Amino acid sequence: MILDRYIARRFLVSFLSVLGIFFLLLVLFDMVEQIRRFGGTEATFGGILRLTLLRVPESLYQIQPLVMILSAVWLFLAMARSSELVVARSAGRSALRSLIAPCLVALLIGATGVALFNPFVAATTKRYEQVADRYRGIDASVLSISREGLWLRQGGDTGQTVIRATRANLDGTELSNVTFLGFDLDGAAAFRIEAATARLVPGAWEIENAKEWRFDIEGNIEQGAVERPSMRLASNLTQSEILDGFGAPSAIPIWDLPEFIARLESAGFSAKAHRVFLHMELATPLLLVAMVLVGAGFTMRHARLGRTGLMVLTALVVGFTLYFIRNFAQILGENGQIPVLLAAWGPPVAAILLPLGLLLHLEDG
Repeated sequence: MILDRYIARRFLVSFLSVLGIFFLLLVLFDMVEQIRRFGGTEATFGGILRLTLLRVPESLYQIQPLVMILSAVWLFLAMARSSELVVARSAGRSALRSLIAPCLVALLIGATGVALFNPFVAATTKRYEQVADRYRGIDASVLSISREGLWLRQGGDTGQTVIRATRANLDGTELSNVTFLGFDLDGAAAFRIEAATARLVPGAWEIENAKEWRFDIEGNIEQGAVERPSMRLASNLTQSEILDGFGAPSAIPIWDLPEFIARLESAGFSAKAHRVFLHMELATPLLLVAMVLVGAGFTMRHARLGRTGLMVLTALVVGFTLYFIRNFAQILGENGQIPVLLAAWGPPVAAILLPLGLLLHLEDG
């Protein structure tokens, strides 16, 4: 137990050290990128620094597997050079037994990251997009999903229009049970349109079975209402703007993601990408454990055996390969070519079994 605590503490120190190094590097590189992107805007140096600090957590979160495998390589190389692994083996402790502590630490780091750091990253990512859009002079997202259905917003020379629909097709260009609320440039209500369906075409909404109320006329508004079998309402929205309004799944905290998926599907959109992302986040602790096993499989050797640099390079290549396979499986899952559970959980499980088999071979022949 004392040896397990010692190895766990050494591994945690290695992980925090590597994480700190990458944090400093990412701050420097990302600051240069933010200066390049926003140097010609009204952003000050303080604003650039703020954008950098809002962006770095997402980058750190994405490179967790790289940090984990480097931490494992660092730990086991140090223990091999100091002959601590040799002493542990001579005391009757197998290599697999020595891996329990760092694997548990990796599992705990992964679970903590998913439960606590993921919502933090989602908040900083969303705030970064808002601040960046303000510096670029871009309006906020035109789309929102709530329990009441789908909400859209469009602007024009005459004012703003808020659109609510109970359902939509997969690309958001055909709405059902839709309501249009128009506001003039002063923010006063101008009209209301309720319709059975509305379809987005270039430059306008084609509305069918509509009833329109005008608020800028005198007299009884209900008596002045007009029913139309079809009508057109000018619009500057496009299909890509509607789809981009969802944002990346990583911008949604994992605790809110199941409810968002339910809202998305009830509104008629496909939530497959969000489902894949949710399960991949849940499988992240297993991936981090796999990275520890990969690093251990190639570096838990005595330093006198030589070829240390080759073994470290091989461990990094295998780790990057597993990470690439995981991202490739994510793409296949989002496209529906493989099941969601297989796309999310298959690569981490395979990544654990492969180095585990290597360690069993090296230990027991």
